[in-house]
Amino acid sequence: MPEPVAVKPHMSPYYRAMYAAIEGEPFPIKAADLKRVEPQYYRQEVAYPTQERAGTIVVDTKNRFLYLVQENGRAMRYGIGVGKAGLEFEGAGTVQYKRQWPRWTPTQDMIAREPERYGPLAAGMEPGALNPLGPRALYLFKDGRDTLYRIHGTTEDWTIGKAVSSGCIRLLNQDIVDLYGRVPDGTRVVVLQDAPTDSFIPQAV
Repeated sequence: MPEPVAVKPHMSPYYRAMYAAIEGEPFPIKAADLKRVEPQYYRQEVAYPTQERAGTIVVDTKNRFLYLVQENGRAMRYGIGVGKAGLEFEGAGTVQYKRQWPRWTPTQDMIAREPERYGPLAAGMEPGALNPLGPRALYLFKDGRDTLYRIHGTTEDWTIGKAVSSGCIRLLNQDIVDLYGRVPDGTRVVVLQDAPTDSFIPQAV
């Protein structure tokens, strides 16, 4: 019998357009490689009952979703990559400030854990298409202090839905550009480690 012919999965034009290359930026933002991302992690509006105020970011670490709470029990949901075990941010914080095309500097802990990888980058990396933070970053503070954790883009689309980073919360570049445009400085961020399902109702503090 002849070998079966592999059939490429159908990709919705809606999502192809959503994750197309972004023009007009200082550095290239390539189209996302959606073949390497599970469809559940594509950006979409969903039902999300919660006591958090509209405009709050809720990060469901366990299920790999970030929710931007909207009115009337709805939220914009984004797929995320999260930190490896023991490196995750947890609790409530604030987006102290935002940056377009940020510089990136590995933390001292990252350099200590992987000196060969991060030591040569101790002085930091300039903005650009290869910068690990991608085109946008939100800087998380807790109790007025920098947590050193960021919500940012990624050069590695395949990591969405996985726990691979050094603790930060990463989105597809098209998604972080979208989120960046929706949230101001001072936005409340709640990071949950054990939310079991989408029906979990986080409590406002």
